[in-house]
Amino acid sequence: ASTGSVKSPMTTTEKILARASERASLEPGENVWVDVDVLMTHDVCGPGTIGIFKQEFGEDAKVWDREKVVIIPDHYIFTSDERANRNVDILRDFCEEQKIKYFYDIKDLSDFRANPDYKGVCHIALAQEGHCRPGEVLLGTDSHTCNAGAFGQFATGIGNTDAGFVMGTGKALLKVPPTIRFVLDGEMPPYLLAKDLILQIIGEISVSGATYRSMEFVGSTIESLTMEERMTLCNMVIEAGGKNGVVPADETTFKYLEGKTSVEYEPVYSDAQARFYSDYRFDVSKLEPVVAKPHSPDNRAQAR
Repeated sequence: ASTGSVKSPMTTTEKILARASERASLEPGENVWVDVDVLMTHDVCGPGTIGIFKQEFGEDAKVWDREKVVIIPDHYIFTSDERANRNVDILRDFCEEQKIKYFYDIKDLSDFRANPDYKGVCHIALAQEGHCRPGEVLLGTDSHTCNAGAFGQFATGIGNTDAGFVMGTGKALLKVPPTIRFVLDGEMPPYLLAKDLILQIIGEISVSGATYRSMEFVGSTIESLTMEERMTLCNMVIEAGGKNGVVPADETTFKYLEGKTSVEYEPVYSDAQARFYSDYRFDVSKLEPVVAKPHSPDNRAQAR
């Protein structure tokens, strides 16, 4: 919680969007233009995004910032399908044309084998390569972009049309979501995983329980989780309909980012008086491993 007098108490998500839209304060339901810090696209949606970008801004247009566009082929790789390979070729040609700094190519152009520097799945690559930073806005053409909320930032998935616009302007129009707070306290039993926590939550609120809402995870259990475990939590907020998930940045976050990024960042935290849409509380020490049965993530059952 912030210290001193607070004129307009806000949640973490509201603060990040307020800063990105140069507003002193925001409330849920407001529509604002925000400055985007990172745009990620991959080989599924990249060609469509590039097509819209060129259609709307011109064949010779340049992206708004070649160091803020991150492009990662990770879905259509190691395949003999020519059309799938063409998707990656389009990304490669575009990155060469635009001089995109962060293009994590699958192909080693010297001998046409797998690139030893390839980074793998886009959400993990974003984290490991230092593109996820507290207090920033990260948008990606993939529903699980919310994974990056583990770093105390606003991260969500967008469609190709929005991404094409961001690619040209660096801005996006977003509606401020209300925040549901999930307080998880207690020591994690050795047989429990972060996946159990998020499946427990989704089973509790249903796959539509957080529709267009921010899911903020706090409590002593959350503070004890590794960055990978926090990513597991935030990755699946979309399975509850969430707009974004967020874990407050702390020493675990800062230590993870050491040596990964030289970009300065400034974390923000929910005010003590912030208004939450609702609160859910869990005593993690009493939870058991769970599974999601067919055909829905909220069809929760105890593993036993």
